[in-house]
Amino acid sequence: MIPLEELQKIRKRLGLTQKELAKQAGVSQSLIAKIEAGTLDPTLSRAQRIFTALEELREKEELKAQEVMHKKVVYVHIGDSVNEVIKMMRNKGISQVPVLSREKIVGIVTEKVLLDKIIEEPHKISSLKVGDVMDDTPPIISSTTSVHIISELLRDYPVVIVADKGEIKGIISKSDLLGKIR
Repeated sequence: MIPLEELQKIRKRLGLTQKELAKQAGVSQSLIAKIEAGTLDPTLSRAQRIFTALEELREKEELKAQEVMHKKVVYVHIGDSVNEVIKMMRNKGISQVPVLSREKIVGIVTEKVLLDKIIEEPHKISSLKVGDVMDDTPPIISSTTSVHIISELLRDYPVVIVADKGEIKGIISKSDLLGKIR
């Protein structure tokens, strides 16, 4: 549980008055004021109700995938030419692109994968297909996934795909997330 000394700071960060927090937690405003002033040590059950209310309010305020994602997703197909993919990525200014096979995402092509392949086998690049160079499928999340979870996934993956009920809704890259941070 969060230390009681943090209550006022957290409440203010969420833009709440003592009265609003008290109402959400089902306690009195005077209880919140006394806890914040350090003149009262609440019972465990009251402290839990207050911090549960704060957590619920924080989750409501947090950005979700649907607010951060790019809705227009550019794809390539598993049998496409690597040369064409490189041209397309350069023209569109993108550094990674999901790979489709039978309308399902089966992998991803990134600048890193392409550069590695060019360095390994420069003479073969013109004959390679997307299926020869693609990486594993990036994580697929729902449109209601929180920015906190997305940021954790983006530590290990170049992008995350947003889908609901199997239908692709968008894509989120690290730069998309950085652009939404306030």
